[in-house]
Amino acid sequence: MNQENIHRLTYEDKEIHLIGTAHVSRESADLVHQVIHEEQPDTVCVELCNARYQSLTQKKKWQDTNLFKVIKEKKAFLLLSNLMLAYFQKKIGQKLGSKPGEEMMRAIQAAEEVGAGIHLTDRDIRTTLSRTWRLMGLWTKIKLLAQFITSAGELDTITQEDVEKMKNKDVLETLLSEIGEELPEMKHILIDERDQYLTQKIRTAPGKKIVAVVGAGHVPGIQHYWNLPVDMEALEQIPPKSQWVTVIKWLIPIFIVGLFILGFFTAGTTTTGHMIKWWVLANGVLAGLGAAAAFGHPLTILSAIVASPLTSLNPMIAAGWVSGLVEAFLGKPKVRDFERLPEDISSLKGFWKNKITRILLVVVFTNIGSSLGTFVAIPLMVRVFA
Repeated sequence: MNQENIHRLTYEDKEIHLIGTAHVSRESADLVHQVIHEEQPDTVCVELCNARYQSLTQKKKWQDTNLFKVIKEKKAFLLLSNLMLAYFQKKIGQKLGSKPGEEMMRAIQAAEEVGAGIHLTDRDIRTTLSRTWRLMGLWTKIKLLAQFITSAGELDTITQEDVEKMKNKDVLETLLSEIGEELPEMKHILIDERDQYLTQKIRTAPGKKIVAVVGAGHVPGIQHYWNLPVDMEALEQIPPKSQWVTVIKWLIPIFIVGLFILGFFTAGTTTTGHMIKWWVLANGVLAGLGAAAAFGHPLTILSAIVASPLTSLNPMIAAGWVSGLVEAFLGKPKVRDFERLPEDISSLKGFWKNKITRILLVVVFTNIGSSLGTFVAIPLMVRVFA
């Protein structure tokens, strides 16, 4: 048994065996199984939130996904981000010859075999992603999206040396390793906050003898926070949107409408007509290109072109919601699309092939195109007016 990956801690009358694992390592999975059978704990803690636990243990979970609800509740990007993380984990797992989450599955199975309770200790992935997204500035978000795309293209060129470095990180850390130094706020949310959350959940787990299974990268943080107070309520809160973001979302359409009105009264209908033309063209074309990039249905692309010039003037509605709902209605995802989702997201090609992920891509890409269209249209309109 590799004793250096097992850390013995105490809290009040509890005895905790903390196992640091590599999330895509067969050796770690074997170690977890062995320790649980030898220690016969009352409770086994696993570094999973309820959503990730369900995705591992319930193969038909995706069939219950209500895509219309996801789009209407503005959660398309969060769901797509979650699937992207799963994609990265699968690719890394293939390099290591192990299934992603294997050590967590072995921990759950071993707990059931020895009659131990299962305790989920990680923060909800949606809360983590939401906190990360809300606390990032616009430039940081752009860098993150660029890193996603760059990393996706480099996964097939991972060397054995890279694999060894990954063994002590979880997927989030691996994805952000190259830009982590430039994004300290992201490291704080993804790593430091989760260290605190894991610490509190593990030390308050039921039972006197506990085996806790976490990624090796979290072990130093858990040891650091072990005897320190943790504010769980603060860690579970999603920060409100910046007031500046809300103000800007309303100021832009007010400015555009004001420009139309000013142009009509001072420069005449011809100039106003040209401004409207550029507004419609820039928004419609770029939103349509976004939907086309996601391989949307022709009618979906048309809906993006028609909707974008109108929705860009209404902060309450996004062009991507319109095109996404149209794509969902026309594509009508079948049960087999949900069943094949775990397999399809193992390749980037699968993201465009599967109807579920294609709908999410339509929403995200249309919104990106529509946003770009707004910023392209404004200087063109001002130029016409001047």
